[in-house]
Amino acid sequence: MKLYYAPGACSLSPHIVLQESGLKHTVAKTNLKDKTIDGGGDFKSKNPHGYVPALELDDGTILTEGPAIVQYIADKAPEKKLAPAAGSLDRVKMQGWLNFVSSELHKGFSPLFNPAMPEEAKKLFREKLMTRFEALDKHFGHNQFITGDTFSVPDAYLFTVLNWTKPTNMDISSFKNLTAYHARIGARPAVQAAMKAEGLLK
Repeated sequence: MKLYYAPGACSLSPHIVLQESGLKHTVAKTNLKDKTIDGGGDFKSKNPHGYVPALELDDGTILTEGPAIVQYIADKAPEKKLAPAAGSLDRVKMQGWLNFVSSELHKGFSPLFNPAMPEEAKKLFREKLMTRFEALDKHFGHNQFITGDTFSVPDAYLFTVLNWTKPTNMDISSFKNLTAYHARIGARPAVQAAMKAEGLLK
């Protein structure tokens, strides 16, 4: 498997899950501005939408969209218990969390990275995100991880998105449970390995 990524982007989530899974893989750095792959190649030939992540399987099949990719990886390493069994109620609950991070957090950050977005509009997006962080802070008051006591694929996604609070100047330090959770996930060896591989840690 080969993961196409951009440093610190949402592709960090499947990168972390690949590290957690122990599955054999390679990674290819992608320039999202000019849609090229390090070492040469047109990234849009891998994903016509031009954004990461994209996971190329050994037979050449390309998977896109982070929430789908992380579930595929988890199912390839069931012994790691990165996702509940397909078809189970717990799997559906986990998918609900993936959708929450994708729709309520990830897409809320997108305008904050857009230099053309007026500051007044960014203020509204930040306010909405803060209400979501407040709810998560309460959740982590009695949960070590998103789904309870065990790390699973939504944790990799939420960790990745929480990283974006710094470059977008969002202060979440008042959410003690949430910041402790972020630090807890960040200390995992697989997370450290993925971040080092992307040049995010020295």
